[in-house]
Amino acid sequence: MKIAIGTRNKAKTAAIVNVVKKHFEDVSFEQFSVGSNVSEQPFSNEETRQGAINRALNTLKVANADLNFGLEGGVYEVDGLMYCCNWGAVALQDGTVLSCAGAQFVLPEEIAIELRAGKELGPVMDEYTKEKETRHHSGAIGVFTAGLINRTEMFEHIVKLLIGQYLCYKENIL
Repeated sequence: MKIAIGTRNKAKTAAIVNVVKKHFEDVSFEQFSVGSNVSEQPFSNEETRQGAINRALNTLKVANADLNFGLEGGVYEVDGLMYCCNWGAVALQDGTVLSCAGAQFVLPEEIAIELRAGKELGPVMDEYTKEKETRHHSGAIGVFTAGLINRTEMFEHIVKLLIGQYLCYKENIL
């Protein structure tokens, strides 16, 4: 089974590889840098979902793999609080797209201020933590859950949902 990953982000890639290997045998993985065709910092659930779908479809176009994954992180506001949201999509060779959302958690106001000013979460988190490439490791979720869940684990949950939906789709349940 050929698996295409529409990112070179280490946390997202590890999530896909970790989950797929548990559910399928004889798989090969290939990574692609594809666009999300949305803002660098998606600012709603809808835009974040669309970014994941676009990444999956763009990956399908270049790889035509059995499963073509797109994962996207974004933010949105409710009642004056800014939340981080995460979406995933998988495009099948026949053009079918399955999507789902994962963990959503509140960001501190000092982070929200920076995002409202037009900055992207990844670099803001690097500045906040005084670390480099936070988005490839713990991510905001790791920082703001006291390390109880990291970005790879968060995306693993989304990939599990996608694989489960795919298995149901194959059985004509979806």
